[in-house]
Amino acid sequence: MTAQLDKGRILPLVFKLTVPAVIAQLITFLYNIVDRMFVAKIDGSGMDALAALGVVLPITLIMQAFANLIGMGGAPRASIKLGEDDRREANKIFNTSFALLMSVGILLSVSVFFLSEQIVVLFGCPPSATAFATSYLKIYSLGTLFVMAAQGLNPFITAQGYSLIAMSAVLIGALSNIALDPLFIFVFDMGVSGASLATVLSQSLSCLCSVVFFFSRKSLFKLRVGDMKPNGKRIFAILSLGITPFIMTLTECAVQIVFNVNLNMSTGGNKDYTAALTIMISALQLISLPLNGLGYGMQPFVSFNYGRGNADRLKKGVRYVTVIAFIFAAMIWSVSLAVPQVYAYLFSASESVTGIVKAYSPLFLMGSIMFFVQMTLQNINVALGQAKSALILAVVRKVIILIPLCFVLTHCIGYKGVYMSEGIADFAAGIITTVVIFITFPRIFKKREEMVKAQNLRENLSDGKE
Repeated sequence: MTAQLDKGRILPLVFKLTVPAVIAQLITFLYNIVDRMFVAKIDGSGMDALAALGVVLPITLIMQAFANLIGMGGAPRASIKLGEDDRREANKIFNTSFALLMSVGILLSVSVFFLSEQIVVLFGCPPSATAFATSYLKIYSLGTLFVMAAQGLNPFITAQGYSLIAMSAVLIGALSNIALDPLFIFVFDMGVSGASLATVLSQSLSCLCSVVFFFSRKSLFKLRVGDMKPNGKRIFAILSLGITPFIMTLTECAVQIVFNVNLNMSTGGNKDYTAALTIMISALQLISLPLNGLGYGMQPFVSFNYGRGNADRLKKGVRYVTVIAFIFAAMIWSVSLAVPQVYAYLFSASESVTGIVKAYSPLFLMGSIMFFVQMTLQNINVALGQAKSALILAVVRKVIILIPLCFVLTHCIGYKGVYMSEGIADFAAGIITTVVIFITFPRIFKKREEMVKAQNLRENLSDGKE
């Protein structure tokens, strides 16, 4: 596969790498939606169960963020080393990442298991749903190692160019969850605990698929105990790059909390506005996840050719994926502004909620046109090893612009400010990211090309002397 990354036709390769990654992102989204749909149907306690799952979801996302910290930090580093023909160091990065995943997984598992009730109360769980949330989180915590491995090892499959295999591992978990949810929740009458158990078992299947791949002949990365020896410089390199997706996940959770607090204060706790917000956030995810998948799927191509110093090939690949991302974003953005009520129909919303979605979705989603840069090219920035730049751009959108803007606008114009803040922040952050990326990318490509040429020249001179 590395030969294709180096010499294969670029446009077909772009589709080969990105389509499975896009599908995997959509499958992950379906994963969460299906869980909510099933627990809401539990007789007599469906709404409490749904509330519990709503509280637990950000907690589980935070736990998964640690897997992204390691997996999405280590995989691009390893891919760059593959591009430099340094397979030994690439394998050490992989094994160091695996050891980190297991260590952090054990620490999280123990902490969350014993502090489950305190955590769900801290996150604002209603008293009637606390028992449901606690039972879900306790079971989920016992499967943390599987979750960490499934989420954290998958990028190392994609980094080798095997996007289809990486997608298949996710798909197996998602399909298993869809099948096991009704079985455990209704047939075995386990309720919310059944939903949690189904999730853990599904993640364990995804984990098994990933681990099996690394023992196959296809994999360039092999699990070796000797290569798991801690190395401070290597660990720092992994975490410094993975901090961007880690913080992006954490800020997404923080933003949802800020939205809900401001909306409840400005509407007196009117559930229709909160329900409409949930639909709008889901719509935003449906737009952003495919674009995120495009950038994520391109990471092995970008990291490998960056390591090689192939500037021309890098430019062409980035140009192709940018055009594809912009066309997709423009199409969905146009639909969102023209017929926003379609999102309410997808979630079978009530008439009052549909009216709110129709009125305010264009404001909430108006900045999503910039997601072709904010999501797709931001992932490519990570693949280039630009940890500092990627981190700053990730923080700008959510922490520096969106959260303060939400408080200010809500104070000035009421609940409309919650919906407007997302659209304005996305548009403003998108412009900032566009300027930064389109200025820095050519410089990064040129600098790397010159560095590789100089290194090759030194090696040739050294060989000549010998």
